[in-house]
Amino acid sequence: MDIILHENERIDDLELNNLKIIQSSTGFRFGIDAVLLSDFAKNIKNNSIVVDLCAGTGIISILLASKTSLSKIYAVEIQEHVADMASRSIILNNLCSKIEVVNSDLRNLPDSFVPGTFDCVVTNPPYKKCNSGLTNINKEKLISRHEVMCLLEDVISVSYKLLKNNGSFYMVHRPDRLADIMFLLRKFNMEPKILRFVHPFANKAPNLLLIKAVKNGNSFLKVENPLIVYNNDNTYTNEILKIYNKI
Repeated sequence: MDIILHENERIDDLELNNLKIIQSSTGFRFGIDAVLLSDFAKNIKNNSIVVDLCAGTGIISILLASKTSLSKIYAVEIQEHVADMASRSIILNNLCSKIEVVNSDLRNLPDSFVPGTFDCVVTNPPYKKCNSGLTNINKEKLISRHEVMCLLEDVISVSYKLLKNNGSFYMVHRPDRLADIMFLLRKFNMEPKILRFVHPFANKAPNLLLIKAVKNGNSFLKVENPLIVYNNDNTYTNEILKIYNKI
């Protein structure tokens, strides 16, 4: 299938079930956090209807469509040109029957979809507050990394509105935002159920966290064993290799 590539775009092989993705060669590109989230959320129930908030170029939606038996996933991305890359990647992978790209501000979704109709939300939102860290001069990277177009509170409050009662919420984020995450989840009746920290090395502090919450769930939090990315020789650990389907 012939797919048009625009300036500064490329097609990358995901090395999973012949899947590919269109990405910018100069803008934001997906990282291991998206791959880990798709694996963390792979136990989504069969035939679920899922919404992927802050979907970017659609990496999480594409991986979930391959790893699960979900019914439909709506990949929501506010940046028009990024959403267009996601749409073309979905066509490239013949996933149009499973994934629909929605080019929209996520804060408008409760007006576009009937509230309480989704089984699951997955999200890899911007990690940094607007006034923290170095702001990248590349607009695409800035919007992807900093809370310029939406706040963490927006992501969680909208998720509550979209989810069915007892629906699941999966997110990857940074450990330094854990206090904010827990406060906002409780504020919007999204009960944290599973928390897992991701460490670059066994002797290093975590630099990512994976969290599952349940809408109106009962109070009980399980903290899972840490996920270690690299061995001491800078090779991937066996668990990471399994996630990447290398072993």
